[in-house]
Amino acid sequence: MRNRVASICLVASALLLSPAVGHAQPGKGKPVAAEKADAKGDKKPSKEVSADEDAGPVTAGQMTEEAAQGKRLFDSERWSDAARQLKRVVDGDTGDDEGNKQIAQYHLAIALYRLQFYQASYAIFSQIADKPNHLKFNETLLWLSKLATQLPEPADIIERVGKYKTEQIARFNNPQQRDLYWQLNYLLGRYKYRNRNYEEAISLFAKVDPNSKYYVQAQFFSGISYVQLRKSVPAVKSFQRIVQAIDEGVEGLEDEARMRDLAFLSMARTYYSASVRLDDNNVPTIDAAKLSAAVKYWNRVDVASEYWLDSLFEQSWAYFMAGLYPQALGNIHTIESPYFPNSFYPEADILKAVVSFTICQYGDATTIVAKMKKKYEPIKKDLESILVRYQGEGNEERFFQFLKDVGAGKGDIPPRVRPIVENALSDRQLRRNMEYVRILDEEADRFKKAPANFRNSPVGSDVTDALEFARSLAIRNAGTLGRERYQRNLDELNEHLRDSSKILIDITAAERNKLDQQVVSGQLSKEDALTYGVVKPDDEHVLWPFDGEYWRDELGFYRQVVTSKCSK
Repeated sequence: MRNRVASICLVASALLLSPAVGHAQPGKGKPVAAEKADAKGDKKPSKEVSADEDAGPVTAGQMTEEAAQGKRLFDSERWSDAARQLKRVVDGDTGDDEGNKQIAQYHLAIALYRLQFYQASYAIFSQIADKPNHLKFNETLLWLSKLATQLPEPADIIERVGKYKTEQIARFNNPQQRDLYWQLNYLLGRYKYRNRNYEEAISLFAKVDPNSKYYVQAQFFSGISYVQLRKSVPAVKSFQRIVQAIDEGVEGLEDEARMRDLAFLSMARTYYSASVRLDDNNVPTIDAAKLSAAVKYWNRVDVASEYWLDSLFEQSWAYFMAGLYPQALGNIHTIESPYFPNSFYPEADILKAVVSFTICQYGDATTIVAKMKKKYEPIKKDLESILVRYQGEGNEERFFQFLKDVGAGKGDIPPRVRPIVENALSDRQLRRNMEYVRILDEEADRFKKAPANFRNSPVGSDVTDALEFARSLAIRNAGTLGRERYQRNLDELNEHLRDSSKILIDITAAERNKLDQQVVSGQLSKEDALTYGVVKPDDEHVLWPFDGEYWRDELGFYRQVVTSKCSK
């Protein structure tokens, strides 16, 4: 199986699409600072946190008239004029004390947000989030949540939210800001997940209510967190909650069908991982019930889904582990049909060779390996020759341009490897990085339309610097990630080719051993051969032998009859 699928055997898809003790259940546990009790023990409702609240340590003295003017412009929502005046305060041109400069900095970030210069606003809020003693540290958390809806994930707002504690997020647990409270728990959970603090992440994801638009994502990351902890039962329950939420009409989810299929795929991978156990001698023991459950969920992935071919291929390994060789080979027959000309599953040949080897059809196994090498070794050389163009330091921007060219159907790529390169570079995380660059370019165009007195001011220079720095970093990150994805696919192909060579070695040893057995016990008779996959249709089904023509409505239902030549 390709690397990402082989790892499923151990940790259920790095469990991607890439996922306890002390697990807090939704609705349980009293949030810190959600409510307070007075001296008599009566509970007082929590206060809504204002986006422009000036609460904090009283270290700001009397502001200068210039600073007061900047605040008046801000209060009048004259964002451009306010930003220019507040910038003077922040830079110390007005002689205000540190406290007033911090307040002006906070208001400047808001003004830039209102002007839709989100990256420049985020740059300032990031500085505030790095300083827990900043007067506006707590209030900045609200604006980070707002920016998380304006800037894509590669802007890394999750990292800034990670500067805060659950007690600070709990300030938003009031009826007016419950949506914000759920969102912040999700973002902080993502931060904990990223840093492998899986139990903390699960606890935070559990606080995301089913009414939140982040609920499905929270359940998904909760599921893969449980898988990382090797807790398959709660992992499956998290994925099941995704399907249930979609069935009940969850709101705010962009691609319901995709998330449903991803949940099914994740459940299948989790069950498959739990079904295979190795003893001290690395001999696998199969849990038939869990393996059957894995097959069931792979079958529920929709045929129109982007994950359908993956589900068929992964299911093939489950069929192989169960000894259902006709079904395993039938799935591969579908994957290799002309309906999927761009599919890239070199490991399918490995599985076919392994099946032939298992049933002692050594000649067939040798032929399959030979054809695989003949097909994929030239492809490997082409892929390597492309990658070598972008080796060395500082080639991230060139590879980023290569990504854009590939996405536009251009680029100097041999035709036989173009589909492979396109698939390798179609990763969703990579596409999000590309999208981030596009958003920054749009913001730069918006800045060019701003009034000249704003563009040419010090705050205008800050906007330009923030955009240029973020764009340069985003391009480097996208280029680096793209090269990693490309290299990963090439490494997997190399590994499959090495596996094919190992199969040839095993075939040679097995044939020698079989010859020795035949010398002792005689040749294997036809009666001793075992045939798998003979289909006997009932009154409601018709058997259509394959004559070289694929039918779309038969995809996924093919079976291949195989005969074992192994001695008893």
